Amino acid sequence: MELDPADQALVAGVLARQLRPLAKTITLIESQREDHQARAQQVLEALLPHTGGAMRVGISGVPGVGKSTFIEALGLFLIEQGLRVAVLAVDPSSSVTGGSILGDKTRMELLSQNPAAFIRPSPSACSLGGVAEKTRETMLVCEASGFDVIIVETVGVGQSETAVAGMTDIFCLLQLPNAGDDLQAIKKGIMEIADLIVINKADIDAGAAMRAKAQIKTALHMLRPASPNWTVPVLTLSALQKQGIADFWKAVSDYREALTASGEFAAKRRHQALAWMWEMIDSGLRSRFRSHPRVREELPALARAVEEGGTTPAAAAFRLLGHLQRNEQG
Repeated sequence: MELDPADQALVAGVLARQLRPLAKTITLIESQREDHQARAQQVLEALLPHTGGAMRVGISGVPGVGKSTFIEALGLFLIEQGLRVAVLAVDPSSSVTGGSILGDKTRMELLSQNPAAFIRPSPSACSLGGVAEKTRETMLVCEASGFDVIIVETVGVGQSETAVAGMTDIFCLLQLPNAGDDLQAIKKGIMEIADLIVINKADIDAGAAMRAKAQIKTALHMLRPASPNWTVPVLTLSALQKQGIADFWKAVSDYREALTASGEFAAKRRHQALAWMWEMIDSGLRSRFRSHPRVREELPALARAVEEGGTTPAAAAFRLLGHLQRNEQG
């Protein structure tokens, strides 16, 4: 289907590296309106041949670890190297109001003012994993607009680590130097998906940072590596003092070189694209289910019956799903 003039202008503006069309395209992608979603998919199809050239870096860590300070220091360093940097910062949405602070531009003041940077804060909208639902599409638009590095910063709670690892080339986990002797901040599942581990705020207590580094390296030895072509490094740095940033980016570059040479880098992206397709299918099926008129009609009463013990969850689910089946058969 041919794009209408307004959408053609968006595509042309994105490819011309203009920030206003870029922001408007992302807003279109994030819209919940059905007509906007259809337009967004057409725009994405037009931009797709121009995507894939950026290094996709995922950053996660517990609140207070200094993610925003680190990303700003890293972004400014990369810009000094002649690269363009896009930051997709996902803020947690309130489960009560649905609102979000979206304060990343305030926390990254210097980076947000740099013409070679683009910061897009997006509410997670309570989506599973703490990653905004449209983060993947936004990442593609930024790549089409010529950004060399896409940094995805997650909420850092729940399943966010797994979610961001599934859409980026390298997943970097930030840790604090005083995590404790029993390493409460380290969970096996997170350690297994980390490609690079960084102990930030090492300037506060160098001794604690070195102890944490030793403990994490010991823990890594007890886990099966995610890739046979890469040994996960543990780095110490101070984002506030801008110390160790160059070493971090060298590790990222080494990672890309090692996995590209083995073919694993390209294979990882192919697998992520396939997983993305299935996620979209699951999301579409849930949407169709909830929008079915008979489901909307019966769901409140069945939900109350399940809460009050009048019927089993399985019986209620089978009844509601049966409407979809009958609709397809009809």
